[in-house]
Amino acid sequence: MNNKKILDTVYIGVFAALMAVCSWIMVPAAVPVTLQTMGVFTAVGILGGKRGTLAVLVYILLGALGLPVFAGFSGGIGILLGSTGGYIGGFLLSALVMWLFERLWGRGKLVLAISMVVGLLVCYAVGTLWFMAVYTRTTGPVGLAAVLGWCVIPFIVPDLVKIALSMLLAGRLRRFVK
Repeated sequence: MNNKKILDTVYIGVFAALMAVCSWIMVPAAVPVTLQTMGVFTAVGILGGKRGTLAVLVYILLGALGLPVFAGFSGGIGILLGSTGGYIGGFLLSALVMWLFERLWGRGKLVLAISMVVGLLVCYAVGTLWFMAVYTRTTGPVGLAAVLGWCVIPFIVPDLVKIALSMLLAGRLRRFVK
């Protein structure tokens, strides 16, 4: 294995661990907020599309294997199949969207900011549809407005703040990551 592959592997592992730590940090509010999405955006913002997406995939696989890397020190396939699992799966799609933007339009600040917002919207869409399907199956029918009120609207402002912080971190640290 050459030095670049070793370094890539280390970066991917470090950022998967960073996402775990971000998921454990809970900001108390009416609806508690974790920093999971910030971990995803920061990983892709600093590492770039390919390595950042791989870090997100490693993070999700670690959680699927039962390591307590998700919010509330949880893990296991049951979390991924539960009502909020779609949002975790949405992290991977967010990273893929960001990677696509990078491939199409480069790694400029504006492109990165737009890709983070679009990635967040994709995460919201996938997670909300998944939540509705699981909730309907386990509890009963639920409307889109109710789910948006529970799972999306309270998180919009905090997620935009996390995007701004991720942009700041990526802008300052990207040059140090080869």
